[in-house]
Amino acid sequence: MRAVGLLWAVLCGLLLPPVTADEGILHASGSGVPPVTKDYCIIYNSNWVSLPSSLDNASPLSDNKTDFEDVTLPVALIRYSDIVDMELTLGSEVNVTLYSPPLPEFDYSMVVIFLIAVFTVALGGYWSGVAELLACCNKSIEVRLIFLAAFCIAAAVVWAVFRNEDRWAWILQDILGVAFCLNFIKTLKMPNFKSCVILLGLLLLYDVFFVFITPFITKNGASIMVEVAAGPFGNSEKGLDIIDSLARLPVVIRVPRLGYSASTLCDMPFSLLGFGDIIVPGLLVAYCRRFDVQTSSSSVYYISCTIAYAIGMVLTFVVLALMKMGQPALLYLVPCTLLTSSLVAWKRKEMKKFWKGSSYQMMEHLDYTGNEESTASASEQPGGQ
Repeated sequence: MRAVGLLWAVLCGLLLPPVTADEGILHASGSGVPPVTKDYCIIYNSNWVSLPSSLDNASPLSDNKTDFEDVTLPVALIRYSDIVDMELTLGSEVNVTLYSPPLPEFDYSMVVIFLIAVFTVALGGYWSGVAELLACCNKSIEVRLIFLAAFCIAAAVVWAVFRNEDRWAWILQDILGVAFCLNFIKTLKMPNFKSCVILLGLLLLYDVFFVFITPFITKNGASIMVEVAAGPFGNSEKGLDIIDSLARLPVVIRVPRLGYSASTLCDMPFSLLGFGDIIVPGLLVAYCRRFDVQTSSSSVYYISCTIAYAIGMVLTFVVLALMKMGQPALLYLVPCTLLTSSLVAWKRKEMKKFWKGSSYQMMEHLDYTGNEESTASASEQPGGQ
């Protein structure tokens, strides 16, 4: 009979559809005066039991017994480590209340990512313009550069060792990411606006394809871009990517969600922004800054493009919150920055110079020099005869 029951249980497990679990909060309170309270993560099935959305509407859980002595109804699952912590913290007599608050529509981690992105793009573009002004003739290795290199290597090693420490390792990863983006924006110089249009346009199509088109191609219907950003063990929920990976690569800016919910209690989800969403528009901002320096235009191109980037980031977050799914940020950043830069150049009647960039200015300088030499030759020719 036991074998028949086991076989029946296996068949039911194979034939029944899989059950999806939801996250909730167990609010436990001790019996002391004043009572000590603490929240714990629970996993439950919303098809079996309906939990209230707030603690004010919840009622204490009495029991889950049935008429049968050895049969109880499972309401939710809780980690064993949390049970041990509950006994140590609250004592043996504990009153519990179950509820499941909805995910917040807006999380303040987006504000932190916005500030990091705009700061990196603005500083990288400004640094590129400063490098245009300075002529570094001294190539000797300075002592301070040796200390700086040692500090950078130490920071990278510390991150590589403790990268799975979610409580603080993300700060070090973001610092390394910002440094990488700044150096990339400062080092890689676009020669003209034409190159910027071609590069940003192609990367825009690339981003849109791998976010919106690949779900129709992959077997699981997932976006390749989101899967790559989240890592091999990551997932996404409500449009915000969550990392839970044992092997992480520093290719994204990570900020933990700051809003309180069952998701933040059960795990430590992160909001992500890829380096490409900073570097690609940052190359255009850097070109605008260098063009300002070359034409002495009082940073109008640089400031306008930086503001356009900030507006594009805000638009990205708005669409992200409304559609509740991962978005290709370049879809909003590229049009905002390109159109703004083009409009400024058109209003200042410098579109031809802006389009051809330094090569146009070099040709103009060579033509001017050639005309001066021809004039000098012509003036000296009668005296020579």
